[in-house]
Amino acid sequence: MFSKITSDILSEIKSVVGEEWVITSHDALEKYSHDETEDLHYYPEVVVKPRTVDEVSRLMQLCNKHLVPVTPRGAGTGLSGGALPMQGGLLLSMERFNQILTIDEQNLQAVTEPGVITEVFMDAVAAKGLLYPVDPASKGSCFIGGNVSHGSGGPRVVKYGTIREYILNLEIVLPSGEVIWTGANTLKYASGYNLTQLMIGSEGTLGIITKIVVKLIPRPTVDALLLASFGSNEAAASAVSAIFRAGIVPSALEFMERRGVEWVKEHDGIMFDLKDDVQAFLLIEVDGTNQDVIFLDCEKINQVLEDFDCKDALFADSAAQKEELWRMRRTMAVSVKSNSIYKEEDTVVPRASLPQLISGIKETGRKYGFESVCYGHAGDGNVHVNIIKGSMSDEDWHDKLKDGIREIFELTVSLGGTLSGEHGIGLVQKEFMPIKYSETHFALWRGIKQVFDKNGILNPGKIF
Repeated sequence: MFSKITSDILSEIKSVVGEEWVITSHDALEKYSHDETEDLHYYPEVVVKPRTVDEVSRLMQLCNKHLVPVTPRGAGTGLSGGALPMQGGLLLSMERFNQILTIDEQNLQAVTEPGVITEVFMDAVAAKGLLYPVDPASKGSCFIGGNVSHGSGGPRVVKYGTIREYILNLEIVLPSGEVIWTGANTLKYASGYNLTQLMIGSEGTLGIITKIVVKLIPRPTVDALLLASFGSNEAAASAVSAIFRAGIVPSALEFMERRGVEWVKEHDGIMFDLKDDVQAFLLIEVDGTNQDVIFLDCEKINQVLEDFDCKDALFADSAAQKEELWRMRRTMAVSVKSNSIYKEEDTVVPRASLPQLISGIKETGRKYGFESVCYGHAGDGNVHVNIIKGSMSDEDWHDKLKDGIREIFELTVSLGGTLSGEHGIGLVQKEFMPIKYSETHFALWRGIKQVFDKNGILNPGKIF
């Protein structure tokens, strides 16, 4: 179906962007053959680094004409294989689209290019007293364009909403090379199908994002952070829903189980007194503009925690201690993965179902012989499951593990959840999609894909 990149096509590519922005050597291509998804490698035939919308448009016209597959790539921090060039072809790196174009303090909006590092964008708007609250764990290295493409989240979406609530409009280049804006720079939109929302989470399968219009909000001025410890995973998970039922909406509510904290201590050298009777933690943040209100909320949270066998609630009493507690949570994924061969899943359920989900994950692990470390955004029901090979045999790891993962997803769906909360489907989760979605869903998705990309050149092999 697809064509290889011939010398003639390569010459045309170089004429579009300039020879210095075209990579073809095998050694240099290695960096672009993988992302952060396990140990998967797919080499592109060529990597191209455009700088302008016109260059992206011309490249897409060229590839569409010659049926060359195109894989868009941001920072390569994805966890679903979305940026892996399965079919070879051209890998379109957006790393030179790295400018924040405007920050509109009057309308609380910003226009940015997709290759801006998320934390750089957050810091730029924070300097003007504004907040962009979508902050995934990889915020120091991931690109905001990749966040949009994967529907990424982070700890603070529990209070402030997901990335879908902060993307107002997108400039995109279609596979045909046509350039369009998907919507309008307005807070309301009731003018036909919402193409902006369709692009969010589409994982680079429908178009190339070249500009992003972002909604901003006023930045909170005060916050409090506490770390609550529990005697069991289930007790910690049960306390999550109760906090919301008590009328409190934390700005972050993170779950961490003991094994994850142990590995953070070993890998990252964080000094932390881990008591023998503690099996799980909740990291709870409350923010706002009134210190007295914050203190009252913390008192209510403490009262709720007492009903769930809370062993201790440590309040961070300085900015440095807050940073250290957040570092423990944000480095957990890296710490866990440094200890063993692993696979990471990204389950999400209604928050009241968290105790059943975590208990079921552990039961499945015992059945199939694997360990797991769970942590994540408990406030919105989103649990990351790091499955650890440990003492599991190579044969069981390769042949039986998928059955265990399937059972975890079946449990997730039975509890009213779905396969991914923020990492996306990409390459590694697509085989499990029929657990949740029917052939009618797939037919609709294929129809949408056909309208946008009739030749199927854009990020082939992803989602379905």
